[in-house]
Amino acid sequence: MWRRSGGVVDGVSATVRASNAVSLWCGGRGVDHLVVGGVRGSSYASSAASTATPQSPKTAVVLLNMGGPPTQEEVLPFLTRLFSDNEIIQLPLSPAFQQRWIGPLIAKRRSPRIAQQYAAIGGGSPIFSWTEKQGNAMVKLLDSLSPATAPHKAYVAFRYAPPLTEDTLNEMKRDGVKRAVAFSQYPQWSCATTGSSLNELWRKVHALGMEDSIKWSVIDRWGTHPRFIEAVAKVVTDGLNKFPTPEDRKDAIILFSAHSLPAKIVNKGDPYTLEVGSTVNKVMELLGYSHRYMLSYQSQVGPAAWQGPATITTATALGRKGHRNVLVVPIAFTSDHIETLFELDIEVKHAANEAGVANYIRAPALNGEPLMFQAQAEIVNTHLHTFAAGAAAEAAGLVTTTTTTTQQQHTAAFTSNRSPTLSTSKMSWQTYVDSNLVGSQ
Repeated sequence: MWRRSGGVVDGVSATVRASNAVSLWCGGRGVDHLVVGGVRGSSYASSAASTATPQSPKTAVVLLNMGGPPTQEEVLPFLTRLFSDNEIIQLPLSPAFQQRWIGPLIAKRRSPRIAQQYAAIGGGSPIFSWTEKQGNAMVKLLDSLSPATAPHKAYVAFRYAPPLTEDTLNEMKRDGVKRAVAFSQYPQWSCATTGSSLNELWRKVHALGMEDSIKWSVIDRWGTHPRFIEAVAKVVTDGLNKFPTPEDRKDAIILFSAHSLPAKIVNKGDPYTLEVGSTVNKVMELLGYSHRYMLSYQSQVGPAAWQGPATITTATALGRKGHRNVLVVPIAFTSDHIETLFELDIEVKHAANEAGVANYIRAPALNGEPLMFQAQAEIVNTHLHTFAAGAAAEAAGLVTTTTTTTQQQHTAAFTSNRSPTLSTSKMSWQTYVDSNLVGSQ
């Protein structure tokens, strides 16, 4: 059984039960259409984020994220899984053809350059180690906050890198898990991120015959949760304090950067950009709108249109307009990985410095920030108690839940072969910077 939680503030207000759960997330095509495409399952031994205990955990919390290759040797398998996922890379091809041929081909062409990028940041992605640390700290707090659902155990399930979803589910099966929360580590919802991870989770649950062995519920977005906003505001302040002088600090422009999405997905109504904007607004509201700020998007891939403006283009334009102090804040990431450590810290920084930004500073990622641990624990705690109250009310006949029997009820907007055309603005980047620099005089 699946129960979903959603909501603008705390991610726990609504509930849905689905007989075909994959239909809830982004028009997933279901298990019958899944083609592995030559990518073998990971041999990763353990997916648990916390140390195994003699007794089965009463509640499992599964942290869902994209993941990253832990070594350079894992770069090709990682990219193959990524480019074979037609829920994020939407090509005008059949899913089977994309997964079997096109995804592996693109991955093979790109992997040498991407491997060099990972070499530049130490040889592999730190995202698993940070997610593991956050999971351990979260469940420790959660055991105190919610003794009725303790002991809790955190698991990590990555979409494209070990530990993969199937590995995690097998670990949970060995641990005897009966109750689990799928907790997306993407604070803002998108079909291409949270949706893809949830679709994959359901496919693997079905493939392993685990539909009835675990009672699931879902936390799918939490980008404006008050404690999360506090955590982001804290790292923004930490970043501002790195500027060399009070004058530079006061003069700094805050450039929030989120992972971009293909325009095709945005144009179909994906709420990601709106939710990212809501997070930014809440952070600046908490900071008293102390500085001028902008929002940009990074990590665009290929020739197709993606959500902009691009972070590297915006940072460069700021430098050329004479802005010497820029603080870049990752706003849609829960920890460091290649997009912060290489793209922001090396590529964007170099371009900004070349354009005239004298003090380019990147705010710390949330990584080991205690407020982040507290936010995660509070979100899950509220969810667990809301879930229990809703289940009790449903059992008493006080409320009903929506049951779905067909994918078409939920996926019409995301399975259409046509989408609105993204118009390209003729406005120059200089004009864009002038007109969109919030708080400029």
